[in-house]
Amino acid sequence: MSLKMSKVEYLEKSKIINEYQVHEGDTGSCEVQIALLTARITHLTEHLAVHKKDFHTRRGLVAMANRRRKLLNYLKRTDFNKYGELLQRLELRR
Repeated sequence: MSLKMSKVEYLEKSKIINEYQVHEGDTGSCEVQIALLTARITHLTEHLAVHKKDFHTRRGLVAMANRRRKLLNYLKRTDFNKYGELLQRLELRR
């Protein structure tokens, strides 16, 4: 198993960054981080549907979900309009 990202994962990640970036060259804003975490959470949820006893991955999934929740709370506190727009774009329930 390779530790490097495959070409497909890299292209998907850059596509998400380009879609959610606030300004050119933005890779670390709340919106981008939340979108990337959502993509990884979706991927791991599909993985865990097949591999029900993979508890190490489940632990990582819970940590990612908590990190996303904290970022969403921060965005809600600082810019409620962006928060609502991001929830609609990502189709998240809150």
